[in-house]
Amino acid sequence: MTEFRLPRRLLTEAPGWAEHADVVVVGSGIAGLTIALEARKAGRVLLVTKTGLPAGSTAWAQGGIAAALGPEDSPEQHLHDTLMAGGGLCDEDAVRTLVTEGPQRVRELAALGTEFERADDGTIALTREGGHRRDRIAHAGGDATGKEISRALIEALRAVEEDPGIDVIEHALVTDVLTDAHGRACGVSLHVIGEGRIDGVGAALGRAVVLATGGFGQVYASTTNPPVSTGDGVALALRAGAQIVDLEFVQFHPTVLWLGRTAKGQQPLISEAVRGEGAHLRDVEGRRFMADRHELAELAPRDVVAKGVVTAMAETAAEHVWLDARHLGAEFLAERFPTIVARCRSYGIDPATDLVPVAPAQHYASGGVRTDLRGRTTVPGLYACGEVSWTGVHGANRLASNSLLEGLVWGHRIAIDLAETLADVP
Repeated sequence: MTEFRLPRRLLTEAPGWAEHADVVVVGSGIAGLTIALEARKAGRVLLVTKTGLPAGSTAWAQGGIAAALGPEDSPEQHLHDTLMAGGGLCDEDAVRTLVTEGPQRVRELAALGTEFERADDGTIALTREGGHRRDRIAHAGGDATGKEISRALIEALRAVEEDPGIDVIEHALVTDVLTDAHGRACGVSLHVIGEGRIDGVGAALGRAVVLATGGFGQVYASTTNPPVSTGDGVALALRAGAQIVDLEFVQFHPTVLWLGRTAKGQQPLISEAVRGEGAHLRDVEGRRFMADRHELAELAPRDVVAKGVVTAMAETAAEHVWLDARHLGAEFLAERFPTIVARCRSYGIDPATDLVPVAPAQHYASGGVRTDLRGRTTVPGLYACGEVSWTGVHGANRLASNSLLEGLVWGHRIAIDLAETLADVP
């Protein structure tokens, strides 16, 4: 058998310059932005991101963020639904942390300026998605929740960017996590393009490093992930010696707009919230098929629905199934799902009058860099948060809209841990 040796470093030129901070955050989705804003309490923060600040997966999240905010809901019920979706492989302590701290984190996000949809009484409006047995999905802009959250966090970051305690470097591809003689993470090497004052290969040095780089959907031919989701964070952590867990648990979203067998790369997502509002799945012969496969029908957990879709495709020798939202009405669809309606119409499909062709595509990595309840990896000084991480929350299958919540909750927990521990790190 040929022995395999993982390279410790990529073959890049030596850093020609260095920026110094206390905390280096890699990534600018909900996880990275939350940490950057909160970790200022621990010292100077340097946030680096591969392209522009809004380019990650957060801005593409349509459905919403899950939290037990309603009077008929509770963290215990959210816990139950998450454990059920995870196929018995969730870490219950991690899930309990998520659902218990989640409601307060969402309220704080609203107080920061995120404009969630509101009910008539002024409270945050809630809807339902697959695997949830209660209405607990907070959403914004109809179907543009991630975009609104990203906007609010970036505006908050820009508002404090003149603060000497925080700085941002965009268009920075991180190539390696740097470690000191004791094996502790002490920065990253990165290649910056077109940022003026700094360019080429350099280093961002700090007393702690946080990876918030998102997933690896671009490894797949068809995915809902944006072009920047190329698995950088997992590779960085692996080369640094961190433990990686459960990479086989890759979630496929069951309803992605089918554009033909030659379509590659990022594909248009049709949010689970459309089914949450009452849309049905039909095979190509017009028959509803999920009601016979699960008690929650179209609102079963994603793995169940994706398998149901693939089975229906195989039974009818078809390359897609239909999503039927016609009975919801043109006015409701346009108000509740403006982004999805506009995207479908750009391909000549009107959800108000047409059946929408859909098929599963890669959506989310439930595995990643192992962390504890404080976001710490197995490498001292190295943290991970968001989709790049494995906290134990998702098990074998992520419950819908728990991803944004995980980044938010663990982002706060990491910031707290940094403030507590960096005082002892020279």
